[in-house]
Amino acid sequence: MSHPVTVLVITHNRRPELLRSLEKLRALPERPPVIVADNASRDGSADAVAARFPEMRLLRLSRNHGAVARNLAARLARTPYLAFCDDDSWWAPGSLSRAAALLDAAPGLASVTARIVVEPGGTEDPVVAELRDSPLTGPDWLPGPALGSFLAAATVLRRDAFTAAGGFHPGLWLGGEEELLAVDLQRAGWWLAYSPELTVHHAPSAVRDSTGRRVLGLRNTLWFTWLRRPAPAALRRTLHLARTTPHDRATARAFAHALAGLPWVLRQRAAVPPWLEDRLTALEAAQRSGTARRYVG
Repeated sequence: MSHPVTVLVITHNRRPELLRSLEKLRALPERPPVIVADNASRDGSADAVAARFPEMRLLRLSRNHGAVARNLAARLARTPYLAFCDDDSWWAPGSLSRAAALLDAAPGLASVTARIVVEPGGTEDPVVAELRDSPLTGPDWLPGPALGSFLAAATVLRRDAFTAAGGFHPGLWLGGEEELLAVDLQRAGWWLAYSPELTVHHAPSAVRDSTGRRVLGLRNTLWFTWLRRPAPAALRRTLHLARTTPHDRATARAFAHALAGLPWVLRQRAAVPPWLEDRLTALEAAQRSGTARRYVG
């Protein structure tokens, strides 16, 4: 019988990191099926995967779909659970089997997020403290702290829940794209949780465009805010970001892009109910006092 978790890897022009991560995934004792969605790389990534990992399913995309490539890969999966993975991260041995067991035991649980270890030093990612110390409460059957969002590259998610929620929104493309999906899952009645029993290794790519990612992340935060938060909260959050983010060109670009997208955002706006807004307010307060999320770089 095949493993109940399919690993979905998205990549774009990072062949060395991709091949290293796929070697790590191939070596897992669980031997999970792996689907690689290549976002129109121009560095030979797809050909290298086809040659070195013929047992893995390769999806050659004609353009860069960003995070939405995960939606396309998920359509090819036939297992009940999906493990997301970036081209510079990989799952620790045993973690995928443990994640499947946790999801099997909790039918109301949509996703479980792992502890993240940063390589090559093996130090814990600062965001782990935010996950471990989540201010949210949940039922006692959760395997760990209740979450209001998740980190895609460190999460195993129930495929049916992911599909029913529509996957990652194409409008956001990439950068903090998880927040919108997480809120829509909670609105549909699902729970999200963190489990320290699971581990993901992350070796941040040396070719990452940190400034470009900051622009996308801030833009998407603003779009999410106006897509789902009630108007007073959305205005408060927008003003807070305008006041606290660096007053530089990257921030100006992010706000300009967010403003340009406002027409489609307002057309699709669906504010969350009060009980869910209460959870978002609690998370916002915790994130402001944390050190893991800073729109700098």
